[in-house]
Amino acid sequence: MQADDMNLLREFATSGSDSAFATLVERYINLVYSVALRRLSNPHEAEEVAQVVFIILARKAGTLRPETVLSGWLYQAAQLTAANSQRAKLRRQHREQEAFMQLTQESESHAWPQLSPFLEDAMSRLKQKDRDAIVLRFFENRTVAEVAIALGLGEAAAQKRLNRATDKLKDFFAARGIQVSTHGMLHSIGSNAVQIAPAGLASSITTVAAAKGVAAGSSTLTLMKGALKIMAWTKAKTAVAAGVIILLAAGTTTIAVTKIAAHRTQVLSATDLSWADDPKYWATDSRVLQKLPAGVFIFRPTHFANSGGAVWTDNRMSLKNQSVTDLVDSAYSFPSTRTIFLTAAPADHFDVMATIPNSNNLLKDELQKRYGLTAHTEIREMDVLLLKVQNPNPPNLKHRTLNGMSTWVGGNGKIDIRNQDLSGFFSSVGSHLGIPVIDETGLKGRYDLKLEWHQPWLGEFNKDGYKQAISEQLGLELVPSRQSIKVLIVDKDNSP
Repeated sequence: MQADDMNLLREFATSGSDSAFATLVERYINLVYSVALRRLSNPHEAEEVAQVVFIILARKAGTLRPETVLSGWLYQAAQLTAANSQRAKLRRQHREQEAFMQLTQESESHAWPQLSPFLEDAMSRLKQKDRDAIVLRFFENRTVAEVAIALGLGEAAAQKRLNRATDKLKDFFAARGIQVSTHGMLHSIGSNAVQIAPAGLASSITTVAAAKGVAAGSSTLTLMKGALKIMAWTKAKTAVAAGVIILLAAGTTTIAVTKIAAHRTQVLSATDLSWADDPKYWATDSRVLQKLPAGVFIFRPTHFANSGGAVWTDNRMSLKNQSVTDLVDSAYSFPSTRTIFLTAAPADHFDVMATIPNSNNLLKDELQKRYGLTAHTEIREMDVLLLKVQNPNPPNLKHRTLNGMSTWVGGNGKIDIRNQDLSGFFSSVGSHLGIPVIDETGLKGRYDLKLEWHQPWLGEFNKDGYKQAISEQLGLELVPSRQSIKVLIVDKDNSP
């Protein structure tokens, strides 16, 4: 970050200096344009998004805090504006965006085409300070010392923040089948993340944005209004996140639920949301989960000591009577069989209900606040099971050719999956059997899957019946082996 960013912004805010604003546009136009282009894959739409972002900057010039990292702020504004533009485009075309993309592993020299479509989603999962650090270091190619100064940290602390943010990005990509080394990922981002904006774009944007959008077209103004609403909603969600907790007082548990809707916040008690104590709303049924109000996050000690289950669908999840180990799995999208606790995992069990996008970040925050748990990845040699195709035409595993809602419903001795890739199921096989599973099936795309086996309500998990069902109903076999694999190391966070 240039040392005079905020001085230039204050000069524009107080005296309307066009030259000060033009300097900022010239300085960051490539960054903003590249974020939009990567998200939208359309140069014309990316130019409009860039114009909107700088109009917003002009309007907010007098309100940004002095310590704001302007490049990080512009990155987030561009990402949110581009996302809003993308959603509007999809609504007009009456089609749903695919939740996941099946990518094949390629060499590091071809990593960027794989990383690019997901980079904004990955960056949006980071906390603001982590995101600022990545933007400064790899988008602007600043030194660690410069990053430290911009963030008000020592160099060691800045490097630690960069390392943690890098691990989170790499884990995000790995969960989507993109296998690339840390060096390859960072090299690709540093070399490709910021592209040259079209000639003359900075000049035209300066003219329109400095006038705060007075001369902007109707489509630009519509996009700007939507972006401002999303930015306000994102800020409100961050501000209330700390209040989304379970409060314990005098031995009585009270649920504090934060509901975010219509760009406002309202804190409701357990008496206002009686459904939270009704077991039928915690059923492992995606249809029930879809009917719950949007914008809810509940994290409480379990009310279901004798039963459990989990269901995820369309940015929603219901986790009933889950151990801390299970919650770490859900929060980091990492299977428990590949998770190693360096400190003893707490024995507590919780219920989690979430109808908020990216709620896994709130789940991570709760685990860190309650137990100080944080995580990073390593490569270690472990016993594994290799999953291979035994029967190419099984009765209960069908390739999906039509679009539709993605669902996963699990219960006692039964799994029913619709329109999903198989990576999540293969991970669950390892969880059921207590050993990592390596997918060597070569099955790509989306599938419908049904699996049933005899499982008594009481007693140990029926591993033999489960394996037999996988073989007979899905045509898959499990072969013992030993390999070096990525694992998640969970420990107490001892940093300041």
